[in-house]
Amino acid sequence: MHVGKIVGALTLASAVAVHAQQPVPRTRSDSAARADSAAGADSARIAHEMNRIRGEAQHPPPAILTDSGPTLVITRQQAVDSVLAHNPTLIAAREQTEQARARHTEAVAIPDPSLSATIVGQNGAVSPSSATEHDYALNLTVPFPDRIRLRGKVAGADVRTAELSYLQLRQQLASQTSQTYDSLLVAQRHLDDFQQAKQLAQDFLTRTQARYEGGTSPKLDVIKAKVDVAQAQNNIISGQRDVANAKASLNRLMGRLLGANIAPADSLEIPPALPDLGVLEQRAAELRPELRSLAAQRAGASAATTLAKEFWLPDISLGVTRLNVVGTPATYDTGIGIGFPLFFWQHTGGEVSESEHHEKELAATNRDLAAQVNQEVRAAYAGAATALQQAQYLRDELVPEAQQAYTIASSSYKLGGSSALEVLDAERDFLDAQTQYTDALGAVNDAIAQLELAVGAPLASAPSGVPHD
Repeated sequence: MHVGKIVGALTLASAVAVHAQQPVPRTRSDSAARADSAAGADSARIAHEMNRIRGEAQHPPPAILTDSGPTLVITRQQAVDSVLAHNPTLIAAREQTEQARARHTEAVAIPDPSLSATIVGQNGAVSPSSATEHDYALNLTVPFPDRIRLRGKVAGADVRTAELSYLQLRQQLASQTSQTYDSLLVAQRHLDDFQQAKQLAQDFLTRTQARYEGGTSPKLDVIKAKVDVAQAQNNIISGQRDVANAKASLNRLMGRLLGANIAPADSLEIPPALPDLGVLEQRAAELRPELRSLAAQRAGASAATTLAKEFWLPDISLGVTRLNVVGTPATYDTGIGIGFPLFFWQHTGGEVSESEHHEKELAATNRDLAAQVNQEVRAAYAGAATALQQAQYLRDELVPEAQQAYTIASSSYKLGGSSALEVLDAERDFLDAQTQYTDALGAVNDAIAQLELAVGAPLASAPSGVPHD
């Protein structure tokens, strides 16, 4: 809203009594008293109408039967819970986590034994009955025990990484759901404002038409009032489209049909004071899934390096063979074998070197990621603090001033002191201030959701800082 318009409207209040003296033979004090009384009545009526419209939107019935079926009335937390339970992306992430757990079982598994049979002394390639000897062998490879432990640590780190990736996805979807829910609240509140604007425009058209018929207002004022009503109706149509799109977006996240009926049970409110920035930075360093996942990866990389350096520790191959020569008693052979890392430089320059460099890569990545997380928290905190201050200013300063300016202009118009153009300007400024306030409420709640995503936890679990109210 333009401040100059408000100042002009407020200046108009001081001139109401002078203009009122021409059509009505009253004293200056009587005219001022009458304008003040009318202004107070209009202000109360506007406030009551705003509360009534918003009250209906914020407290819908539990279930509304329509042609498309019952309406699901849901709170913000219920919407988030539904998304976390039914979103297909999360279901896929859960299955990936189970795959990682299965790979851990594979990593610590002992190789299966092998059984072989040999027939010796056949008269022909396909004459087993003519063989003079039948041998049976059982072989088993036993990995060095510490290798099984280290493989388990490497696979366990992969499981932990998958679990934290799943947690990060949950947080992202929860934040997205909260913002989508807020977008629906904003769209519905805008629609309420547009409906209120149409009612105000219709009231003004009625008064202007009566003044025109009484010969105290030109035809142009009636035309302007009709245009204002038409614009308000057009805004309502646009608002209904925005509400439908917001509902479809929320339904999609929840895994419902896009056209299913849904209504928010919560309302847009200014959130409480933000916690201290230092507390949030510390919590982000402890709770952000990306940092915890990288810590798990570093632990797994360290175990992988240790495992690679144990190339000189041999696996043991055990074998038992039963020799059965025709006409002689059966005998047994027992064998044991170990690997001998003769070409050790291939290991030190290969898997050992690769694993060591991977550890250094993860350490550098960790330093960069920690700085990135800290920056994200600071940026989100600054955005949330600014949005919170703007919403509070609009609520406490701009909207009341714009409402007062419109009330004065409307009351003056009733007394013949203001022109139709001044009333329409004041009305647009008032409605524009309401629109800005609604947008600010949506912005501050979205900023809080972004800050919670940057911290990795709800702000309600952190102690509050200096109040912003």
